[in-house]
Parts: sequence; C-alpha cells; structure tokens
Amino acid sequence: MARLFGTDGVRGLANVYPMSPDMILRLGQAIGIYFGTRQNNARILIGKDTRRSGYMLEQALCSGICSVGVDAYVLGPLPTPGIAYLTRGMRASAGIVISASHNPFHDNGIKIFSADGYKLADEVEDELERLVQDPALAENVPTGAGIGTARRIDDAIGQYSVFLKEQFPKQLRLDGLRIVIDCANGAGYRVAPKVFEELGAEIFVVGDEPNGLNINEHCGALYPQTLREKVLLYKADLGIALDGDADRIVAVDEKGEIIDGDEMLAAVGVSLLKKGKLVNNTVVSTVMSNMGLEVALAKHGGKLVRSKVGDRYVMEAMRSGQYMLGGEQSGHLIFRDSSTTGDGILAGLKFLEIMLESGVKASDLRQTMERFPQIVKNVRVKEKIPLENLKGFQLALKDSEAKLASNGRVLVRYSGTESLARIMVEGQNRDDIEKHAETLCRELMTSIDAFTA
Repeated sequence: MARLFGTDGVRGLANVYPMSPDMILRLGQAIGIYFGTRQNNARILIGKDTRRSGYMLEQALCSGICSVGVDAYVLGPLPTPGIAYLTRGMRASAGIVISASHNPFHDNGIKIFSADGYKLADEVEDELERLVQDPALAENVPTGAGIGTARRIDDAIGQYSVFLKEQFPKQLRLDGLRIVIDCANGAGYRVAPKVFEELGAEIFVVGDEPNGLNINEHCGALYPQTLREKVLLYKADLGIALDGDADRIVAVDEKGEIIDGDEMLAAVGVSLLKKGKLVNNTVVSTVMSNMGLEVALAKHGGKLVRSKVGDRYVMEAMRSGQYMLGGEQSGHLIFRDSSTTGDGILAGLKFLEIMLESGVKASDLRQTMERFPQIVKNVRVKEKIPLENLKGFQLALKDSEAKLASNGRVLVRYSGTESLARIMVEGQNRDDIEKHAETLCRELMTSIDAFTA
C-alpha cells in the first residue's frame, strides 16, 4: 500500500486512492482510535472547503469516527485556521480539514490538527498510517450505545469571525478604507467579507459564489490578476486574495501591484522591529524566500531563519526557537501569538493594522524590501529520482552555484504534492539567472531520462 501522508497531510484525486471513501473511512477509524484512546469523552471536529467531493469525504470520515465509538462534530465550510482555532476552543481531541488547498476542484485532501491546534508531528502521522494498514483495525468495534454520534455545529463561522476581530486593535477601525476581497470560491467565502465589513471597511467581494466546481478557478491567491483588475476598477486601498482553504494570502496595493508573502513578512517584521516587538528579532521563512527579505530585516537589526518548504516546517522552526512571526513566499503567514497555523484573513488584518498605525499606503509597505530577481521553474517528471543520483544534473548544478557564488543561490526540490521538480534560481542579474534556470531544467530532464532508460 502506497504511503498516505505527504508534505501536508493526505492529498490526491477525489474518489481515487488515497482519497477514496473506503480509505477515508479507514482513516477516520484510525483517527478515532488514536485520539479516542487518549482522552475521555473524545470529540473530533470536521471542517471542509467548498469542493463537491467534500460531502462524500465528510460522510466517510464521520462514519469511520463514529464506528469506533468517538463523537464527530461537523463544522461545514470553514477556513483551515478556523478549524484549528475551534479545535482548541472546543477542547476537541483533534480537528480534521477536508481540503486540497490551492489544488483544482477535482483533488481533495485531509489535514489533521491535534488538540493544541498544531499540525501533527511526523511520528503521529506514522502511527495513523500503521493503524490504517492494520487488518485488525475494525475488529472489536462497539455496538449499540457505544457507537459515536455526529452533530453539526451551526455557529462555527460566528465563533471564528469573533476571534479574528478580537485580533485587531480595539482602538482601530477600517472606516474609510475600500477593500476588494477575492475568496477563491473557497472556504473563506462567508467569513472573510463578514470580518472586514463588520470592522468598518467598504468591501467589494469576488469569488464568493462557490458551486463545488469553481474553487481556485481563475480566482483567489493563485490568480491575483483578477483581484488587480478589481482594485483598479474600484480605486480600492487594498486587495486581498485568499486560496481555497483561506490559510494563505496574496495582496494587491492601490496601484495594482501584487504583494506576496515575502513582502508582507518584510512589512510586518520591520514594523515590529521598529517597535522593539519582534521576538528574538527573528522572522522564520523557507529556503524559497527571496534574499531581499533577509536584507530588509538585517537593515533594521533583524534576522531570517530558513526552514524546509511547507508551513508545518515553518511552524516547527518557530516553536523550536520560540519565534512569533513566520511564513512563506506563497502567502502562508503565521502569527504564533494569535494562531497555530497560517491564516490569510488574520494576515490581511495585521497588514491593515500597520497601514493605519503608520499612516502609509499599501504601496509604501510593499517597498519595505527590494526583491532580488528570482525565477522558479516547474519541471514535470515521470519519476522522482533522488537528485544526488543524477550525475549530469549534479555537474550542471555545481557549475551554476560556482558562477553565482555569494551573489545568488540555487534551490532544487521535488514537490510534495505533485509530479514536479521545482528549480529556483536567484541572483542580481535576471538574464543570468534565466540562463542558469533553463540549463538546469534541460539537464534535469536529460538526466532523469538517462537514469530511467
């Protein structure tokens, strides 16, 4: 049986292994057994985004959890960080998110939070995997009154929106600001407009008509061009684009320029440094983050700690070093004093807080860091051969690294969720890094073909 857990939970084509109802039912049983045996009166929360397959998988999870004598609480469509928050707030044993995040509608996935609202450690995922593969998993299940119940929580959106508004300074309001919100036809389509409007902003909303098939479709954080057009049309002060499960953000300033996760981290990090409020003067981001972020922080006495790609690894580094601010270039921003995972809506509020307190425009904050030219190319691969086994590619890689020296860097990794290799080249001259990237892509494909021939 192929491994279930990848970089960020379980993910794949819905209705096909591992995202098939029979497998998800077994996963629900494993989750119920693992967490149910560790807490009396165990309860497990289940939330989802707006994909059509979410109904099918929600029922399978509920059946699996209830069949082992544990109660399931169904939240309906809710952002991933909202499920993490409610897992803590409701004293649940675990929280489950049914979402494939930024992937197309035909995919789906399962992410799991422990009782403290953090994503599971690798060893817990390993144990769940062992349980799922155990032929005796469903033996000795309860009957009669021992079977668990499933209940729907009707005010999940209300609870989460109150939490978000409480993170915004009480002396501030968004009165007079025009904000465009692109909800990606995803999990944030109800709560995001509610929060910004109730804080006083004049809002214009797109991507708030999910039909189960249009999540992330030419909208949201993956397609900020749509947001850019609306910001310019409505002469807005800021545009906010979420992804399908609303745990990440891409913004657009009043001039129509896109603000990514690195630029938002720079703006927030430098603001906190100036106030003396950045814990340990440190921001955590990944190896993919632009060198400009590191330079911007250093100018104000701060430093950047890099982790592996993935918000769970950012969070691990934050917890290990007791840091409070971290994120990814893709728009996962983590404010650990408020949340246990990336939160697109919360990040938008924090950015607006800086705008209001400093009296500057979004375009000014975008310029906090000067971006180094950076190129990321995706190479579709037939097989993820260990990179160290590809001799021709390794020679090309060493040559590029030697030529870039201290003025740039190269990062090559396989995607954790797709059959892709990602090649990132960064440096001072765009033409040079373009040539390096093209050479590395060509050599990677040639080396893989030679290795598999």
